[in-house]
Amino acid sequence: MNAYSSFTQPGGGVLPTSGRPEFGQASASAMSMKWSALHDAVGVVGMLAGLAAEPMRPEVRNFPAVMRDLGGWRREQAEQAIDDLSAIMEPGLAALMAVNARGANPAVPALALWQEFHAARSALLALVPPASSQAPRRFM
Repeated sequence: MNAYSSFTQPGGGVLPTSGRPEFGQASASAMSMKWSALHDAVGVVGMLAGLAAEPMRPEVRNFPAVMRDLGGWRREQAEQAIDDLSAIMEPGLAALMAVNARGANPAVPALALWQEFHAARSALLALVPPASSQAPRRFM
């Protein structure tokens, strides 16, 4: 059975999707999207703080894939921590945007949020054991 068999009729037609297909890596993909969105948000926060954009280092970019490969408690911790960090960044960014929209300077609170994000991200990156810092496996 392949990934498409649940969506096709015996005659070859396509059924409307009812429910979520099982692709196996869905939660890792969700974690990757959240991780990417967090970095987009912190880029805006950094801009509001007057900081230059930072390049995405490989160990940061590959973090969700490494956690997927490690699995177990580390992956669960990473998923929870990313959700927690999102819960902090979303209202923080909204508040900074509101301050900026009122014409006030958001640089000081933006810098504080930027520093909090980086401290939390450093703690997350510490979940990766030293031997796992190489590039993650890729699936085709």
